[in-house]
Amino acid sequence: MKRRKFITLLGGGAAAVASSVSWPLVAQEQPGRMRRIGMLWIIAETDPQATKNREAFLKQLHQMGWRAGDNVHLDHRSAADDANRQRAYAAELIGLAPDLIVAEGTPGLAAAQLATRTVPIIFVNVTDPVGQGFVENLARPGGNATGFTLFEFSMGTKWLEILRELVPSVKKVGFMFNPAMAPYSGLYLRSIQQGALSFGIEPYSIPVDDESGVERSLSTLGQQPDSGLIVLQDAFTVHRRNLIIDQVARYRIPAVYTVRLYPESGGLVSYGVDFANQYRQAAIYADRILKGAKPGELPVQQPTKFELMLNLKTARALGLQFPPKLLATADEVIE
Repeated sequence: MKRRKFITLLGGGAAAVASSVSWPLVAQEQPGRMRRIGMLWIIAETDPQATKNREAFLKQLHQMGWRAGDNVHLDHRSAADDANRQRAYAAELIGLAPDLIVAEGTPGLAAAQLATRTVPIIFVNVTDPVGQGFVENLARPGGNATGFTLFEFSMGTKWLEILRELVPSVKKVGFMFNPAMAPYSGLYLRSIQQGALSFGIEPYSIPVDDESGVERSLSTLGQQPDSGLIVLQDAFTVHRRNLIIDQVARYRIPAVYTVRLYPESGGLVSYGVDFANQYRQAAIYADRILKGAKPGELPVQQPTKFELMLNLKTARALGLQFPPKLLATADEVIE
């Protein structure tokens, strides 16, 4: 199995942070007045992944000729996993009269659409925008929002395949998520259930809504032989990833994560959508909207670029070895 490389049309922490930042860009002249973009984040601005996402967006804008302080101004707000602050910051951004809003994740998009049905919205990292009622359909979303989704049905099978390659004896796999921040979790669970049929694995849900629930659930799972874990990315789990990783290590549970933030923080392995690529593509859509395109006529793009990241240090601590197939196909290996 060769390393996947795709070329595609496309691509919150304890405290909330508010900021308004102009970013220096150097590019060709864009005629007309100063344009304004509001950025509504659910990952804290100080998080390494947020930095990568922001840099990817700004670099792509740079390439298309948008200069902060000259022809475009960016306002940033980050509300982590606090829904009330997300709504407050969305309203605050709309009060600044932006030309468009870039909204991160389901909570960010929900807050942005509550704040406006007229200002264009580009969303990133949102699962099932049709099923959640954000857009009419993928090909022609209608309304004031379009963007980039996270879900691809085969992902569940891939997560189980990785677990099975690491621990051939695995028989039972927990699926952890926060119901409030991930109302779309059923899609992923069905994907996992479908894949489990071919592996003879029993999957089950682990909904968590506080830190004590995370600790209890992982303690219970760690006492079960031949068990594994899949952790869904949502605003709750991402901001408590250190707790999850520590408890997984304590109970020596083989775990697959759905975003690279986890192995970068000490988790075992991740397979999921390339977030930074989605922000690059969001910048392309931003350019089109600033030049007159209507968001409702720009198709919602599904993911086609994924990345596999392995953490060798964590594998050794768990007494595991990555098979040559995984090592050969990994996009990045942390030594």
